[in-house]
Amino acid sequence: MYIFIAGLLINSVLFSTNIYPKLLTDFLSNEQVISYQACLFQIFVFYSLSGSEFLLLAAMSYDRYVSICKPLQYAIIMRKRTVFILLGLAWIVPFSHLVVPLVVFANLELCSFTLKGIFCNNSLHFLFCAGSKALLTFGLVIMFNNVILPILFIIFTYVKILIVVHKSCREVRRKAAQTCLPHLLVLINYSCLMIYDIIIIRLESNFSKTARFIMTLQIIMC
Repeated sequence: MYIFIAGLLINSVLFSTNIYPKLLTDFLSNEQVISYQACLFQIFVFYSLSGSEFLLLAAMSYDRYVSICKPLQYAIIMRKRTVFILLGLAWIVPFSHLVVPLVVFANLELCSFTLKGIFCNNSLHFLFCAGSKALLTFGLVIMFNNVILPILFIIFTYVKILIVVHKSCREVRRKAAQTCLPHLLVLINYSCLMIYDIIIIRLESNFSKTARFIMTLQIIMC
C-alpha cells in the first residue's frame, strides 16, 4: 500500500516539474510562448502521468481488495516482486501508449499557432491543418486502456469489498471506510476533471474563458 502511495507522490513531483516552471514563467512574462517540441513533450508527460495515476489507483484498489477480502493470503499474493511489477506497469503502459501519437503529432502541419489553455493539452488537435481518423481512433484506444479499464477494475474490486464488509463486524467496516473512502474520493475527483479535459476540450465546447481557466487549474492542482 505504501509503495503505491510513494508512486503517486513521485507522479505528483514529475507532474509539477512538467507544468509549474513553465506556468510560472508565463505568469511573469508579457507574452506566453512555447516551442512546438516543448509543447509536445509537455503533452506526452502530462497524459502519460495522468494514465499512470489511474493505473496506480487501480493497483491500490487491488491491494485493498486482497487486504480486506483475502487477509490470510495477503503476504503471499502481494509480495514485493508483485508490487514492483504493478508499479512498473503503471508507468510503462501509458508511456508506451503515448509514443505513437507523439511521433505523428511531430510530423503534422500546423495551421494555427494560438493554443487555448494555460498549458499544452488536447486542444492541440485544433491547431492541425487536417485531422486524422486513425489518430482519433488510437486516442480512444489509449483512453480505454489507461482510463476506462482501470476505473471498471476499481469498481469491480470495490463491489467485492462492499459485499465482504457488509457481512463483517462494525470494526471491519470502520477500518475499510478509513482506507477505502479517501481512495474513492481521489478517484471520483480526478475522474471528473479528466473527463472534462478529454471530452469537453475535444468537442471544443463554448465554455467561457474563466470557466475553462478554473477547470484547468483544478486539473493541475489535483
